[in-house]
Amino acid sequence: MQNPKGQQRKPTYAIDAVDNALTLLQLLRDLGQVRLKDAAAELGVAPSTAHRLLAMLVYRGFAVQDESRRYLPGPAMGAAPAGISWTAELRRIAQPHMELLASRLNETVNLMVRVGTQVRFLSTVEGSNLLRIGDRQGSVMPARAASGGKAILAELPEAVLRQLYGKPSAEIAGDSVSAAEFPAFLRELAAIRTAGFAANFEGTEEGISALGLTLHNGAGTLLGALSVAVPSTRFRQVYDAGLVRAVMQAKLGLEADLLDFQVGGSAQ
Repeated sequence: MQNPKGQQRKPTYAIDAVDNALTLLQLLRDLGQVRLKDAAAELGVAPSTAHRLLAMLVYRGFAVQDESRRYLPGPAMGAAPAGISWTAELRRIAQPHMELLASRLNETVNLMVRVGTQVRFLSTVEGSNLLRIGDRQGSVMPARAASGGKAILAELPEAVLRQLYGKPSAEIAGDSVSAAEFPAFLRELAAIRTAGFAANFEGTEEGISALGLTLHNGAGTLLGALSVAVPSTRFRQVYDAGLVRAVMQAKLGLEADLLDFQVGGSAQ
């Protein structure tokens, strides 16, 4: 039963930890981003307590943490990435270029952006082949497994990579990189920078390979990535037929339409 103000009555035997976790979910939903000190102040608890609560939300997929230590809504929230409202405009501008590329290759084309150590697929245009990769829109995957995610990570400074993949929240999410693994991780990203594109050979799913390139606006700001996903059985054939060239042409055409694109707002 509701009280006269239309608000739910607090249960007689409220569980404070549950109530605090749900309050954090509301903050993530309504504010789009939360810092640890602000979460602690809002709940009236010690920062260590707030950190444990947020760590559980990360573990269950309700939050992700970016390189500036902000907590953002995670994939389990069912919301678009917080703090990057320009993604809807990016998707709109990219759509015709994606459709053209998909029609040229008869393969599936994806648009993605990075949120913390993950990539969110903003849009998919499926190819016309009977055997093709399905719609990935709304999916969230580890950035270091997806071709577009790899391409994005390859452009980040080493200090940012170490902060992203060495922090406790990455370890909780099972996406950390150990000190022993980091040299090989950096070498892989260096090879991607040299090649100008990234490839994924069944890194996200068995039977699927992909090639990804990054996208920028006229100021050189890294926005996201385009990728083409292909059944692994014919990836070599598609690659040899000019896959890199076709994706590069689509990238350049799209970036020409993104010259004045403003991060944090709509393009003019």
